[in-house]
Order: sequence, then C-alpha cells, then structure tokens
Amino acid sequence: MTTAEDAARLGLHKVGGRPPLRDYVADVWRRRTFIYSMARFKIESENQQNSLGMLWVILKPLLNALVYGLIFGLLLPSNTRPPHFVEFLLIGVFVFEFFAQSWTAGGKSITNNASLVQSLAFPRMVLPLAAVTQRFLQFLPTVGIMLVFLLASGNRPQLHWLLIIPIFALYFVFSCGLALVTARLAAHWRDLNNFLPFLTRFFFYTTGIFFSVEERFGARDGHKGHPTIIKISDFQPIHEFLSLARSALLAGDSYTIDERYWLFAGTWSIGLFVFGVWFFWRAEERYGRVD
Repeated sequence: MTTAEDAARLGLHKVGGRPPLRDYVADVWRRRTFIYSMARFKIESENQQNSLGMLWVILKPLLNALVYGLIFGLLLPSNTRPPHFVEFLLIGVFVFEFFAQSWTAGGKSITNNASLVQSLAFPRMVLPLAAVTQRFLQFLPTVGIMLVFLLASGNRPQLHWLLIIPIFALYFVFSCGLALVTARLAAHWRDLNNFLPFLTRFFFYTTGIFFSVEERFGARDGHKGHPTIIKISDFQPIHEFLSLARSALLAGDSYTIDERYWLFAGTWSIGLFVFGVWFFWRAEERYGRVD
C-alpha cells in the first residue's frame, strides 16, 4: 500500500491539495464572513496611519474627479463635451476607479500574501475575492457622493436611479471574475503585475471616461464616422457598465438606456465569473509553491 493510499484509508488529506470543485466552492462560501472581515480590516489598516484616516476613502476619488475635470474641462472645446459634462465625468471616474483598483489589487492578491498562502491551509480564492470586496466597500461611499452631487446639480431623484443596484452588482461579479483570472496568471508570471497599470491606463483613455464614444466616433454633419469603433465599444464590458450607469443616473433626452447592454454586461459578468472560478481552482495546488 502506498503512502497516499494509507493516508486516504485513515481519512487524511493532502495539505494544499485541490478538492473537487463543488466542495471547494462550498468551502469558499462558508468563509464569506471572513472575506468581508478581511476586506474591512485592509481598509482600516491602509488608512490608520494617515491623519485624515478613513476620510481618504472619499477624498481620493473626489480629488481624481477634480483633477480630470479641470484638465479635460479646459482642454476639450465646449462644443465637443457631452451633455451634463461634470456629472458625466464624475460618474465615469468613480465607476472606472473601482474597476482599475479591483483588477490591480486582485491580480496581486496571491503574490502579496505569499507567506500566508505558504503557512495556512485555506481556499486561496478567498484572497482575490477579499481584494475585490475591499475595493467595492470603498466604492460604495463614492456612489453616495455621485447621488448627492446629482441632487446638488438640480437633478430630482428618479425611480430609474435604483437601476444602479443591479448594474453595480453585475459590475462586482465581473470584477471578481477578472481578479480570479488575473490572480492565477500573476501568481505564475509575476511580470503581469507590472503591466496592469499600463493596461488600466489604456482602458481609461479609450473607454470614454471624459468623452462620449458615440458622439466622438458616430456619424454627424454629413460624415460617416467610425462605425467599426462604435461596434467594438458596444462589446467592451467597461464601456457597457459606464453607459448603463450614466443612462440610469442621467436618463432623459441626452442619455437613453441601450437594452442590449444589459444582455452584454450580464453575459460578461456571469461568464467571466464562472470561468474565473474554474480557472483559479485548477491551479489551487500550485499557489505558494516554492520551485
């Protein structure tokens, strides 16, 4: 009888081994309270050394929006700015910031916790999920800021504002899936973490944070525009989420909800999350291994 067979007979399991997918997912679900607690602890630990403390959770996105608003508000001619430019920009910066931070933090979640991975037995999926949860908890106050700013700008509360709940729920699921895929890739190819800032910057300048993709590349004044770019952006998930959020909060003559984006965003979110869970689980035994 081999050692493995003898251990199985005695009910012993390999430390760091990969259980069946269903058991693995169930184990992660049982640790959902720990995921939430870890996310909250990370937020507090990152800000406790600052004089302003937790206030930076709100100040950082506000300062980002202010900087981009001043820069692009001066650089872009007034006739090329989308309607309600300030609100348009604020929603774009806040919503994109969550994506960028989640992607970066999720990608580094295994490599930045190597000692924890090597010393304790637990489903490693907890780490990227906790990283995205942390960024989502930091994102929620900025949603409140967006709503307050809309009210201060003369917008009345509308029933369709409630659509941001399913939109951001799908956005969270999408970010979790992306973090799981990136965390596995970065664990085995650490150079990927150095590329992430450039990738997020690429998406920032091409997704339509401070300009409307449809107006910039659409047909107008007798010009055909660039229909290919419009079609590509239709299937770009970050553009879809930005458009849905802006349509929900600024719905009216200027912004209408493209119902296709609900289907596209839902497919991206659920599909990427399911694939991410499977893809991450497949390498469970390899995380923390010292070769």
